[in-house]
Amino acid sequence: MLHKTAGIVLKTTNYGESSVVAKIYTEKFGLQSYIINGVKKPKAKIRMNMLQPLTILDMVVYQKQNFAIQRISEARPSPILLTIPYYIIKSSVAIFLNEILYKCLKQPNHEPLLFEFLKNAILYLDHTNEKCNNYASVFLIKLTQFLGFSPDISFADSANYFDLLNGIFTNSLPSHTHYIDKNDLKNWINILRCSLTETDLLKLNSTNRKYFLEKIITYYTLHIDGLGEIKSRLVLEEVLN
Repeated sequence: MLHKTAGIVLKTTNYGESSVVAKIYTEKFGLQSYIINGVKKPKAKIRMNMLQPLTILDMVVYQKQNFAIQRISEARPSPILLTIPYYIIKSSVAIFLNEILYKCLKQPNHEPLLFEFLKNAILYLDHTNEKCNNYASVFLIKLTQFLGFSPDISFADSANYFDLLNGIFTNSLPSHTHYIDKNDLKNWINILRCSLTETDLLKLNSTNRKYFLEKIITYYTLHIDGLGEIKSRLVLEEVLN
């Protein structure tokens, strides 16, 4: 049965000489795998440059229950990304976020609010003229609201530590090593409270930025089974240094 849906490209894998299997997070069906035949041929209707990470597509798809791989009838970028593919900081942020999303979004669930968040975040990154040095950290914090482990900021203004394992602010020193102490709490609270449209207002130097990005990845690792190494982090840190 044919359906119209928007989608966000996460990953493509070669399939034969001219085809690919694309992992796409869709508005209607959550994460889906689509085989796209002939995508590398000169006259392909759906071309490889339409399948770059975080490209937003309008699609017409064949959706069959209990099929692991679906098919796409039509697809077009909507809208075409104007800056992310061409600016090194934005493209590095996009590749990093894409890797995280690919490892976190596993289920074929209908979650329109999550899709809307992702779409709006990608479009803001593409359109903004502000610096994007802190964008990845704030994005990952906002994403936790949809993944089920958003930090509890109830006692943020009176605590001495943030416990990464339990996701809470506390006055007691945690019995493990996964925490942020009072020397870094002010910047941490500012990150937690920052909106995606105000990341340029965060006063973080390159050392702070690297530290908090590592802490956020640790936070994800503690709360998502099998997250594994985030390989694009080192490239992002180098670009933002």
